[in-house]
Amino acid sequence: MERLTVPGSLDSLAEIRKYVTAAAAAAGLDKKASYNLNLAVDEIATNVITHGYDEAGLEGVLDLQANLDEKALVISMEDTGAAYSPGLHYSHNDLNQPAEQRSIGGLGVFLAIQSVDKFLYERLNEGRNRHTFIVNRTSASPEK
Repeated sequence: MERLTVPGSLDSLAEIRKYVTAAAAAAGLDKKASYNLNLAVDEIATNVITHGYDEAGLEGVLDLQANLDEKALVISMEDTGAAYSPGLHYSHNDLNQPAEQRSIGGLGVFLAIQSVDKFLYERLNEGRNRHTFIVNRTSASPEK
């Protein structure tokens, strides 16, 4: 699939969802896997825009690339926002606490990470963040 580059603003989320939905369809993912992938990408993209750009006083773009092989669909999303590792912003232990004792925030990140088969974050040398979402094609509908 072609790369998608969109402004780092909340207005871009609809276009990102459209891109991810098309990639999921090309991979033959079933409705649940497609929904979960969209949830994951949407949550992380929202956090990048909100925390990595807006709150940091930065502007930039989100670059997405979908790659498909016989085993998996891989969506890579890169940005030039402030470093933001989603794994550092939620705690599994928090989920065992009563709601009133939990830290504020992080639940969306937890849901995002749990919605795909594998999630990776890395801060690249050139000041870019890369978020990688991997969905195994075993989640795909049988071919007809």
